[in-house]
Amino acid sequence: MLTFLAENIGTILVAAVLAVIVLLIVFKLKKDKKKSGCAGCSACTQACPYRKQ
Repeated sequence: MLTFLAENIGTILVAAVLAVIVLLIVFKLKKDKKKSGCAGCSACTQACPYRKQ
């Protein structure tokens, strides 16, 4: 098991860095979505809290 980790440490580190970057992007998109309100989708329903009345 330790030899596997030693042989693939570069791949594991790159995968971990990419996973962190993706998570940061997702959190940023969620934060921006909360600030912006309605995205103007065509399927806006009565349940949408951002629906224009």
